Amino acid sequence: MSNVKTLFITGVSSGFGRALAQVALNRGYRVVGTVRNATAKAEFENLHTENAFAYELDVTHFAAIEALIADVETHVGPIDVLVNNAGYGHEGVMEESSLDEMRRQFDVNVFGAVAMIKALLPFMRQRRQGHILNITSMGGFITLPGISYYCGSKFALEGISETLSKELAPFNIHVTAVAPGSFRTDWAGRSMVRSARSIADYDALFDPIRQAREEKNGKQLGDPHKAASAMLNVIESSNPPAHLLLGSDALALVRQKMESFSAEIDRWEALTRSTDG
Repeated sequence: MSNVKTLFITGVSSGFGRALAQVALNRGYRVVGTVRNATAKAEFENLHTENAFAYELDVTHFAAIEALIADVETHVGPIDVLVNNAGYGHEGVMEESSLDEMRRQFDVNVFGAVAMIKALLPFMRQRRQGHILNITSMGGFITLPGISYYCGSKFALEGISETLSKELAPFNIHVTAVAPGSFRTDWAGRSMVRSARSIADYDALFDPIRQAREEKNGKQLGDPHKAASAMLNVIESSNPPAHLLLGSDALALVRQKMESFSAEIDRWEALTRSTDG
C-alpha cells in the first residue's frame, strides 16, 4: 500500500469532486473526500471497500480543518495530493447582491481552500513533496455580467495559486490552478445561489443571461469524467503546469481575453510609460 498515492478531495458528493474520485479509485488511488453528512459519507465509502474514505466537513468551519488533516495523515496515510474542489457559484448583479452573499462566496471558494492548504503544508513541506490542485474557473480569467462575486473569488484563487507555486517550488511541492469552462455539473443548477432581482434598470442586460444559463444547464459541452482524467494526467506528470484550462470554450474565451488585454495595453502604452521618473 506504500506505493498507492493518496488524494484528498474536498466536496466529493457531486460534480468534479465525485468524477475525479471515481476515476482515481478506478486507477488504483486511495481517495479521501469531504462530505456534508453521514448519508453522503456512507455512500462515498461504498464506492470502494479499501480505498475510499470520507470525512464530514464544511470547509468554512476553519477551526476543524487542522485536526481533520492530522487525523487523515495518522490513520489513512500521508496525503500526496490535495484537490480543493469544494465551491459554488453565485449569480446576481452586484448592485442587487448583498455583502453577506459575497462573504459566503469568498469563505467557501477562497478561505476554505486556503485553510485546507495551510493545514496540510507542514506535512508536505516536511516530506519535500506534494501537489496541490485548486479548482478555479475560466471565470478566474474572463468575466460576464451577473457573476462578479464568483469571478472575484476565482480571480483571487488563481492569484494565490500562482504565488504559492513560487513559494513552494524549493520544496518540490507543485501547485496547479485548474480552470474549467462549462461542464455538465450542478454548478449552474442546484449548486447555484441566485440573488433576487430588484432593479429594473438591469433587466435588458441580465435577464437574457440568466435565462440562457438556466436553459443550457445539463447540456454543456464539457464531460466531468474527461476533466477528471485530464486532472489525473496532470497529477501524474513530473512537470505539471501552474495553470490548466479545461474545455475548448475556456481555451477560446481566455485566448480572446488575453488578445484583447494585450491590444488595450498597446493602445495605452504611451500613457503608461509617461509616469516614469
